[in-house]
Amino acid sequence: QLQLVESGGGLVQPGGSLRLSCAASGFTLDYYSIGWFRQAPGKEREGVSCINSSGGSTDYADSVKGRFTISRDNAKNTVYLQMNSLKPEDTGVYYCAAKRDLANSVQPMCLHHFWYDWWGQGTQVTVSS
Repeated sequence: QLQLVESGGGLVQPGGSLRLSCAASGFTLDYYSIGWFRQAPGKEREGVSCINSSGGSTDYADSVKGRFTISRDNAKNTVYLQMNSLKPEDTGVYYCAAKRDLANSVQPMCLHHFWYDWWGQGTQVTVSS
């Protein structure tokens, strides 16, 4: 059974860092583009970052550019989101999602939740002093 599991969330002070992981089971991530999304209470789910199947192409929401870095280790069947200089507005449940796609570059819709077929259960990130 295809499954995505996020981990690495927690409580961190403003300016701190966290690294989220998205581990796949039941399938290999080699053929999938992966996106990270977040959802704060009362707000819509928003795209944070995405990476193509090879890892050679990425995209970021303007709000996280220069602070977050997405990467993948296909040998470990895992995608990561390194989050630095965290702000209170980064608080939310973070989800990873997968879409089978072998394009050499990220697709224009990779930061849109409707593009993805598979979702994890989410991990909570809280940035607060």
